[in-house]
Amino acid sequence: MPQPADIAVQSTGTDALSLSTDVLALLVHAEDVGGSRLRALDRNLDGNLFQAIEAERFEGKAGQELTLATLGRLRAGKVVLVGLGSRKKAAAPWPQDGREAVRLAAGQAARIAGKAGATTLALALPEKEEDEAHAARAAVEGALLGAYTFEHYKTDARKKARLAGFTVAVSGGARSAPVKAAVELGREIAVAVAWARDLVNLGPADCTPEKLADAARELAKKAGLACEIHGPDEIAELGMGMFLGVTRGSAEPARLVKVSWTPKGAGAKKRPVVLVGKAITFDSGGLSLKPNEGMLHMNTDMAGSAAVLGAMRVVAVLKPDFPVHAVLGACENMPGSRAYKPSDVLVAYSGKTVEITNTDAEGRLVLGDVIAWAAETLKPAAMIDVATLTGACMVGLGMTTAGLLGPDGPVVEGVLAAARAAGEEVWRLPLAESLKEQLKSDRADLRNAGDRMGGAITAGHFLHTFAKDAPWAHLDIAGPSHSGKERGYIPKAGTGFAVRTLVEFVRGWKG
Repeated sequence: MPQPADIAVQSTGTDALSLSTDVLALLVHAEDVGGSRLRALDRNLDGNLFQAIEAERFEGKAGQELTLATLGRLRAGKVVLVGLGSRKKAAAPWPQDGREAVRLAAGQAARIAGKAGATTLALALPEKEEDEAHAARAAVEGALLGAYTFEHYKTDARKKARLAGFTVAVSGGARSAPVKAAVELGREIAVAVAWARDLVNLGPADCTPEKLADAARELAKKAGLACEIHGPDEIAELGMGMFLGVTRGSAEPARLVKVSWTPKGAGAKKRPVVLVGKAITFDSGGLSLKPNEGMLHMNTDMAGSAAVLGAMRVVAVLKPDFPVHAVLGACENMPGSRAYKPSDVLVAYSGKTVEITNTDAEGRLVLGDVIAWAAETLKPAAMIDVATLTGACMVGLGMTTAGLLGPDGPVVEGVLAAARAAGEEVWRLPLAESLKEQLKSDRADLRNAGDRMGGAITAGHFLHTFAKDAPWAHLDIAGPSHSGKERGYIPKAGTGFAVRTLVEFVRGWKG
């Protein structure tokens, strides 16, 4: 399958219209449809460009595209115009920060090139771009991720042409340190997001808890990170009763995984950033069984773990001067004969007792034990858990926006800032105190699920109980972790959402 890691990436200050490539993509703001670049291109194409623009009513609207064969008039075989919309709107605050308009357009250009069978793609940044380094990074991320397809199970995948080279054209300073660093970072992030997508898209038979742990071990080995993996006996010795309760109905043994970056010298003693990922490799709902249509994409219920592991791949390159750990509890939630049951009471790692009212609210049980263990043993300066946690979050925010919950402080503020810088849509929800009482139990310390209304918030309250006083934030990615349609650089199925936000958080964190 085409992977960003297999695509050669470079930047150039050469005039885009003189580049030799299969497809040349020009990103065009609405204000620039009659600008100098398109006038020069029109002259090269003997006046055919503006005729086509008029005939096809290309106005530079966001997502609008126009493709022309150059018929030998340029060194590029085809030219593609991709609209960015108005410059003012594209530069507006959230959620268009992080040059998201450029990222989406570059992804769209890569998909056009792929459908045309192109092996090389060059892309010119929009005219009058003030920050070419950030725009170049967004273009690299968008193009490489737009070229991604998941073909692990396709028998004829090797017969298709592949994008092998991508060039981003900047108006000047292509060899400057900021541009070169931005292009390389964009490539590293795209590789990590694609790696996460691959994991999410695997079928549950090919991504069991054991195989997910193996993937984490392999990533750590290649990236120069430390990796610890614990099995069911060790999880039991730790007293993770909620985690073990969820695993009981499955024949697949659970795994507790920790992947770590630790700097040398004084930095090793700094309090770490801890990333916790939900890793339910298949969620049937347990005895509170989901309907069939509710299970169709439950192979993706480990997308949080894929995101934190993918982020660690980039952390290994960034080499921050403070430790960073990714922690996940991997298991299945199945309705086997030994499955945990509604009305069971489980004893958590923290010692709290939890009444089970819904076995389909399992992710918070595993996360609760892992969060409590990580908070106690790692003493984090910041802890973020990432999870496909609630349908309620999708109802409230839709399929493209993640919900953020947590107490006021630098961690929540840092995640919001990181999401804006990364171009990922994140919206903060309130930890409304009035909803916390839904978790009260007559039989135990608390119950694992509240009422239907406010379900994303009560889930946040549940996790907060186990995070205690640790500086913590919860990111519910149930909606954006999976897409039902292509859009820009976003494919159908697993998206790799949150990798970019976590990377930006680590980049911006002052350890």
